[in-house]
Amino acid sequence: MTAGDVTDEQSAAEGHDPHALVERRKTRRVRRAAGGAVALALLFAGAATVASARGDGDGAGAGDARVPGASSADAGFARDMAVHHQQAVEMSFIVRDRTDDEDVRRLAYDIANTQANQRGMLLGWLDLWELPKVAPGGEQPMAWMAGTGGHEHGGTETGGGTETGGTGHGGHGSGGSEAGSGADGVLMAGMASRSELARLNRLDGERAEVFFLQLMTDHHKGGVAMAEACASLCSVPAEQRLARGMVEGQQSELGLMRDMLAERESEPRP
Repeated sequence: MTAGDVTDEQSAAEGHDPHALVERRKTRRVRRAAGGAVALALLFAGAATVASARGDGDGAGAGDARVPGASSADAGFARDMAVHHQQAVEMSFIVRDRTDDEDVRRLAYDIANTQANQRGMLLGWLDLWELPKVAPGGEQPMAWMAGTGGHEHGGTETGGGTETGGTGHGGHGSGGSEAGSGADGVLMAGMASRSELARLNRLDGERAEVFFLQLMTDHHKGGVAMAEACASLCSVPAEQRLARGMVEGQQSELGLMRDMLAERESEPRP
């Protein structure tokens, strides 16, 4: 018996059973309604995500839609943290190939995965807001933190060692540039210099592990200072939530890296 035969038999049976025909039509209507509800739910969820990123979520009125300006804290944080995160991902991939220690490799994987995803969100918001990924008018990195002590706070907490020529607080290159033209390539607080990255590429085993943990500790401290500033200064709720999540996550990793350095009879750089 073919599928067509079955359908014909069902139709014939329903023709003699009005109740079965009614139930079958009711089932079809329920299925169509359920499918429509799922589609609407997905549509509203997408709209809510876009609205939140545009700054008009969390209770803002329909006529209160706001898009951050190019020189706003929201845009500055998105640009600067995207660059900051990119270097963390780079350092994580370097140490992965320089050691066989599973704890360090696992930490490096977690950092690379987390910060690559966050970087994608930050750059996606800039696209959504139709804002440039390079600071306008030659604006310096971290300039959006003015008034929070951002430059000084980040620099004093993340001072680099003289052993590798690191500057700690770093010079400032062209805003948002990945390559940078600051002191030895350092754009922002906590970022490693070109000579430090080159040295990490030359080390192996425990020496590579220790240097990576020290560099990433400096990097996280600079990142935490920036994220704390965004949590206070940014106006887009979704970005503030992301910044607070960065603070919590990186502070937790700072404690873990301090313990890992102690296991290797070392400590963070002063």
